[in-house]
Amino acid sequence: MSRPVILTLSDMLFTQGFGTRRVCAGLVQQGLVQLEGATITDALHDVEVREGLPFAVQGQAWEYHAPAYVLLHKPAGTECSQKPSAWPSIYTLLPTPLRQRPQKGAVQGVQAIGRLDQDTTGLLILTDDGKLIHRMASPRHHVPKVYQVTCKHPVEARQVQRLLDGVVLDDDPKPVKAAACEQTGEHTLDLTLTEGKYHQVKRMLAAVGNRVEGLHRSRIGALELPPDLAPGQWRWLAPEQLAALTTR
Repeated sequence: MSRPVILTLSDMLFTQGFGTRRVCAGLVQQGLVQLEGATITDALHDVEVREGLPFAVQGQAWEYHAPAYVLLHKPAGTECSQKPSAWPSIYTLLPTPLRQRPQKGAVQGVQAIGRLDQDTTGLLILTDDGKLIHRMASPRHHVPKVYQVTCKHPVEARQVQRLLDGVVLDDDPKPVKAAACEQTGEHTLDLTLTEGKYHQVKRMLAAVGNRVEGLHRSRIGALELPPDLAPGQWRWLAPEQLAALTTR
């Protein structure tokens, strides 16, 4: 049985991204922090932290998570970059504490596992768990990702078969295959990939004589985008969702 983790209240706030240790201590001392409904004004108050522990800062309800795992429904017209070039960053869709959780490296806060193009919508996972980021992003682990593709031209059976058999992209002589491909309508198909090459879906469809008009990622591993999560919204990843994400 693991030993309980005890943190001072100000240190707990610091780990959750509510500012420097001095700022966090000031929040507590000013009576702006409630722990399980009770206002605490002692910054050195000991807290036995646990996943999902409820607290509030300046009236904002929050939960303790170490590390943080969140899912985001990425809308179109956003970039998966801390320093976007032409479109708003997806990180502006997240509350400040998630963006400034302390990290050992130069970049603070949660990071997206992989990227989606600015015009692509759908499921993104963000975390400050470096091991999970490496595992999910590494091509060695072949994590399947399902994309709902809307094509400019009608989808033909021969195109589906070519995607399954493999197509050659201009930067690699080795054919790239879809793990699964199912036509879902005259102009739509579901495409499952286990790699993450640059503009891969668009380039694969171009290679078989079609063109991507719309692209939406609906699933990563066994984790599906919740139907009630609107574009631009985020939520904490539930334990069973995290298990679905990491179970092969």
